[in-house]
Amino acid sequence: MADIKVKFNEMLAHRKGRPPLPTAVVHPCSEDALAGAMDAAKAGLIEPILVGPREHIRDVAAKARLDLEPYKIVPTADAEESAAVAANLAGTGKAAALMKGSLHTDQYMHAVLQRENHLRTERLLSHCMLIAAPTYSRPIIVTDAAVNIAPDVDQKRDIIQNAIILARAIGISQPKVAVLAAVETVNSRMPATMDAAALAKMADRRQIVGGVVDGPLDLDIAVDEKAAMIKGIETPVAGKADILVAPNIEAGNMMYKELTFMAEAQTAGVVMGARVPLILTSRADSAETRLFSCGLAVLFAEATARDSSLLQPKVCG
Repeated sequence: MADIKVKFNEMLAHRKGRPPLPTAVVHPCSEDALAGAMDAAKAGLIEPILVGPREHIRDVAAKARLDLEPYKIVPTADAEESAAVAANLAGTGKAAALMKGSLHTDQYMHAVLQRENHLRTERLLSHCMLIAAPTYSRPIIVTDAAVNIAPDVDQKRDIIQNAIILARAIGISQPKVAVLAAVETVNSRMPATMDAAALAKMADRRQIVGGVVDGPLDLDIAVDEKAAMIKGIETPVAGKADILVAPNIEAGNMMYKELTFMAEAQTAGVVMGARVPLILTSRADSAETRLFSCGLAVLFAEATARDSSLLQPKVCG
């Protein structure tokens, strides 16, 4: 956990003097959602644009003793309109990021996907969770834990590419990607192993670029070099994975929540694949997770502003 806090503090120090990222906060109609945005504003990370029912937001702020005076409110009638208006702000360049408030994820994502909001790219949208556990030496990205339920091989290709883009944006020059399964050998009765083998070959053929991709790998081989040695697996990813690709949403979601609630891991989550970073947190997430998620979005936005080619990697096929 110390690693991600050190990185976060270093990021803040490095950003001194830089303007905060204009961020449309979608329907911040709960204390957690509103306070999370305002904490990130006080840290100098974002400039919140609060999109939601004006009186409701004011009532929440009054009960929580939060000062709304410095922040702009764009009034809407309900959560659906909040999502649509916020997505339009991002699509027209009036906001550089979106942050989910107290609305359902499907309402939030539906607005992002509407073509008239101009937020879509050619890639699938997918969730990346940066995780730092106190018992592990470095942060690691888990994907996809929140958006895609049962992705096929082509969708997993985009999920991997999105995660590589994020990893490169936060300073990992050549991310190592482990495509996870229950075993490290290809088994026709286990579809996850077949998908993993295909994805590794797709990376060899430059259909996935910017990282080293291998699979199928079980979790112990991906994160522990000794386990790989015992099992006789030789791969540059073994024990050094920067990105763990779950076979489906159940596996990814359980993995990150187990680390969060049972291993005291610190997390930061964003949705990748859109033209702006999408900050997506759970209602059960801590204030610190919301703050770190804003920090991760800012890192990504600033990196892609410096090098726009990150958003459109040149792949073959």
